[in-house]
Amino acid sequence: MDNLPVEVIGNILSQLGAARDVVIASTSCRKWREAWRNHLHSLLFDSSDWPLYHDFPQYRLEILITQTIFQTRGLQRLSILMDDVDEFSAAPVVAWLLYTRDSLRELYYNVRTIPSVNILEKCGRHKLEVLALAHNSIIGVEPSYQRFPQLRSLLLTSVSISALDLSFLLNICPKLEVLKLINPDIAISDNHTTLELYSTSLKDVYMDAISMDKVILEGDHIEKLHLKDCTLEMFLLVGKGGLRILRIDDVSVLHFDIGENTENLEVVDASNFTIMWPKFYHIISKSPRLRYLRLWGGVFDDEDEVVDLEAVSVCFPRLKHLSLSYERDSVLHYGLPGSSCLENVAVLELGWTVINDLFIEWLSGLLERCPNLKKLIIYGAVSGAKTHDECNALARFTSSIVRLMRIHSQVEVLFEFE
Repeated sequence: MDNLPVEVIGNILSQLGAARDVVIASTSCRKWREAWRNHLHSLLFDSSDWPLYHDFPQYRLEILITQTIFQTRGLQRLSILMDDVDEFSAAPVVAWLLYTRDSLRELYYNVRTIPSVNILEKCGRHKLEVLALAHNSIIGVEPSYQRFPQLRSLLLTSVSISALDLSFLLNICPKLEVLKLINPDIAISDNHTTLELYSTSLKDVYMDAISMDKVILEGDHIEKLHLKDCTLEMFLLVGKGGLRILRIDDVSVLHFDIGENTENLEVVDASNFTIMWPKFYHIISKSPRLRYLRLWGGVFDDEDEVVDLEAVSVCFPRLKHLSLSYERDSVLHYGLPGSSCLENVAVLELGWTVINDLFIEWLSGLLERCPNLKKLIIYGAVSGAKTHDECNALARFTSSIVRLMRIHSQVEVLFEFE
């Protein structure tokens, strides 16, 4: 250890992360103290990591964090996550930000202060590349002078912000590639009832727990879009067709449109959603590169709607992974007309909540359509208490699966039961 360069020791301390561990390790000898002060890159203060954070009085905790930060030089990553701690005074928090902002690349900030601290004002126009804010407010974004020239990733969790300020915030981040909005409190005015987001650089967008009338997302380079636990009347994606990955999880939306240019789509994962299949299929049907399709726990808007697997096999010739699930008799929504095969499907995932003979017939038909299948995964729900009829149905199901697998012996079969 004596022969280790002080820069290497600084990297080791940076990997420890938690400030408490870094301070303890740095007391081992003079060389390690020097590494802490001059070559430490990362520092983490997390109230969930050390119980004593909750035992210190607020002023003592402020002094402790201040002394620790001010003994370092050139911090590149600073995490201050005080989720369950009393509100701090604004003055020391501002001092931390001003002391580190010239070298800081990543800031993870969850601190409640009195009065609130304007993070954009304190950290703008510097080298920041990653900014994650939680349980704070952003008020009065000024695109005329505020700027984050190097910011590439922005995460807002439970942050209060107006729709207009959020739009301005994207405008002052010319290199932003990743945007994550988790349970934001977005204020809508009478003049701005729509959330409109525009960025020429965005590539990855994640929206979680958003409830709004209308969201318009515009960007020519967006490759990944993930909507989760959202309630929307309209979602509109405007771009040049660069989207590759689309994930929709527990979303209710009346009108969903990602544009006509979907030829680059490779992954579509839609689960726990209400679907008008003809309209959704029209959106994704012009995606010849699609290799992963998952329709899981969907509720069909019309009882007569059918997912035409013949059309799926024709429109998605590169499809390798297919996942389908149904509840009760909704297996009827997945039709097997025609005779086209899913030639490239190697993994097939099927789910059900009620055992019946229709599922076996459907499974048998799908196996015939997938001549190159390598793996079959069946997800099911089995209740504890069983009636005599349910026990017989389970026995028939087991026997049918055994017979099918004798025919398709090249397929690996896995079962996942809840």
